[in-house]
Amino acid sequence: MIYSCDAQDERNKQTSVSSKSFILRTENFKKYADKFNTMEGENIAQAIPNDSSWNWMQQNIPLFETSQKSFEEMFYYRWWTARKHIKKTPEGYAITEFLVDRSYADKYNLISCALSHHIHEFRWLHNRDYINQDVHVWFRGNDGENMEKLRTFSSWTASSLYDKFLVDQNKNYLLDMFPDLVEEYEAWEGDRKRDDGLFWQHDVKDGMEESLSGGRHIKNARPTINSYMYGNAKAIAKMARMTGDKQLASRFDKKADTLKQLVEQHLWNPKDQFFETFTENDTCANVREAIGFIPWYFNLPDENSEYNEAWKQVKNEAGFLAPFGLTTAERRSPRFRTHGTGTCEWDGAVWPFATSQTMTALANFMNDYNQNIVQKEDYYQLLDLYVESQYYRGRPYIGEYLDESTGYWLMGDRERSRYYNHSTFNDLLITGLVGLRPRADEKIEVNPLIPENQWEYFCLDNVLYHGDILTILWDKTGKKYNKGKGFRIFRNGNEVASAENLERLITQ
Repeated sequence: MIYSCDAQDERNKQTSVSSKSFILRTENFKKYADKFNTMEGENIAQAIPNDSSWNWMQQNIPLFETSQKSFEEMFYYRWWTARKHIKKTPEGYAITEFLVDRSYADKYNLISCALSHHIHEFRWLHNRDYINQDVHVWFRGNDGENMEKLRTFSSWTASSLYDKFLVDQNKNYLLDMFPDLVEEYEAWEGDRKRDDGLFWQHDVKDGMEESLSGGRHIKNARPTINSYMYGNAKAIAKMARMTGDKQLASRFDKKADTLKQLVEQHLWNPKDQFFETFTENDTCANVREAIGFIPWYFNLPDENSEYNEAWKQVKNEAGFLAPFGLTTAERRSPRFRTHGTGTCEWDGAVWPFATSQTMTALANFMNDYNQNIVQKEDYYQLLDLYVESQYYRGRPYIGEYLDESTGYWLMGDRERSRYYNHSTFNDLLITGLVGLRPRADEKIEVNPLIPENQWEYFCLDNVLYHGDILTILWDKTGKKYNKGKGFRIFRNGNEVASAENLERLITQ
């Protein structure tokens, strides 16, 4: 059965405004799809093959242009690759992680590990049916029940669906999924909750096997699942209030508050000034891993100068800063990169999955906390490293994980690793670097994290947000787009905010 809850309303909303960009000309970017189509043979074609890629892209994606062409190319490459993973099933559209079949996948070759990354990335498409139906397949695609392997991996789906609502305002869809999300939360409580109230997880079930702090069969209280469950509880409480169920909202607010206290009490290591894994023996793992940044993905930590110190590690070469990106474990650890290569090790190599989480958390930290630890130059440097890492033999590439010092994709010659759909990039560019911060109200907030003198110009255009088309541009001289010097926001072609410099703007 094709999922269609509120689908017609959503399509009507999409077409209620012009779907044409205001500043940028769509045809100027066809060259990217043409290039990508000819880079190598099409190994597997699903719902939208390469020869239909540009037609799909021009109907669905925001447009982006900048004076630094590597960012521009990677923006279109990541849409081009994401499109490869859209698959038609008897239950509706679904989104794969690998193109090649995996023996441990669920029906339709689906794997739930990166579901929330898919939600965050695909929420920016003009046609949200792709992600709406994908979530429906996961929760109702098994004769009306959950897919068998929905909870094989830790989940922050409820939080991500609320984040999608902040972009598309599709309240009917969100609340239709609401009972499923409550049921999923309670299922995690049933088999992953410890006596002390924290949640435990094997590192492999976080999709982060061979970690320095855990193991495939070790039941540790990890920053991952505990942060996810906090974010899910906060999102479910907000949904409950939308339905008018104050009692349920209060119950989930209390769950979130309790988890927050437990994470700060047990997972914060004051010696290392970092959130770390709390082992099944109730001791600290005493090693910094990238998962220690995840609490800020959900704004879990208090406004606390001690907690803020953790972020110094993204700038520290003995911490997580490496020539080709952010490592998954601190480089100073004597066990860094000691688990070998080829078995999906999270002992230090760069994983785009973790980079996506860390960069989302960093943008939250820079937007929502009073701090002087990281600056725009730091955010830009890290995203620039992420862009440069996504090349292999001189061509755009996204795979599983890479060597932090050489940039070599460690599974790069394996067919399974091509076009690995396990991370975000365009969501980071939209919400972090350009700085469109989705909100529940009708104000438009943009806080760019690009340094003032880094780019001569950029334009993010054709962004479908709250049913309107947004255009966000920076023109240092005023001569590139002929709309005046400086930073400007347009809604449906009408200017709604401007500033001389790249600074936070919030419309009234």
